Amino acid sequence: MRIRDLMTTDVLTIGPEASLKEAARRMLEAGVSGLPVTDGDGGLLGIITEADFLATESERGSKGRTARLLRLFTGEAEPFARERSVGDVMTTDLVTIGSDADHSEAARIMEKTGVKRLPVVDGSKLRGIISRADIVRAFARADHDIIDEITVKLIPETLWIEPDRVQVRSEDGNVKLSGRLHTRTEAQLLVELSKRVDGVASVTDDLSWDQDDTRQNRLVPPLGGFPPGTM
Repeated sequence: MRIRDLMTTDVLTIGPEASLKEAARRMLEAGVSGLPVTDGDGGLLGIITEADFLATESERGSKGRTARLLRLFTGEAEPFARERSVGDVMTTDLVTIGSDADHSEAARIMEKTGVKRLPVVDGSKLRGIISRADIVRAFARADHDIIDEITVKLIPETLWIEPDRVQVRSEDGNVKLSGRLHTRTEAQLLVELSKRVDGVASVTDDLSWDQDDTRQNRLVPPLGGFPPGTM
C-alpha cells in the first residue's frame, strides 16, 4: 500500500520563530509528542519533539547555575535571559519518506532508525505524517477488502483472468484460492501475487488448469537443438 493512502494529511505544524512555550502548549492540547517545523510556504525545516524540550531544560539548568555564579561575583545581568525559539532547538537532521513509497519501506526505516513517525515530503514540501499505527493498520485489513482487491483488481486487471474462474475466500487474512484456469502459469502467478496483497497472512490454493505450459516451456529446444543424449 502506498504511503499516500495511509498518511495523515491534517498535520499540526509550527513555525521556527514560535516560542518553546507555544510549541509545548500545542503539543499538550493535541496530545502529540512532536511537531513538524515549516516555513510560510509549507517547506519542512525540522521537527521539535519532547526530547528537544528535555535537552533544552537540562542545558538551561546548567546555564542557570553559571548565571547565578556570575551575578554573585561580577554583578552582571543574566546572560541567558532571551526566551529561546523553536528554531533554536529543533532537530534538522530528519528522516523522511515520499508519498509514493510503499508502506513496507516505511516500516523498514522506522525499525532501523527507531522513530515512531516519518514526515512525508514531496521535494521539500511537507505532505503528511506516517506513523507506526498507520503501518499496523495496513496489515489489519478487513477480509472483505482483501477479497475485493484480489477479485476486482488482481484477477481481471493485472492477470486478465475471467473473474468467474476463481473463487476467493479469506479468514483473518488467510486466503484460499480455488477454481480452474487456462494455464499453470496463471495459477502460479495468481498465488504469488496474492501473497503480496496488503493484509494477506497466507495463501493456500486448490487451483487446477487446462494446460501445463510450464512443461511445454521446458521442452522448447534451445538454439541449435538439444545436445546429444539429453532427449
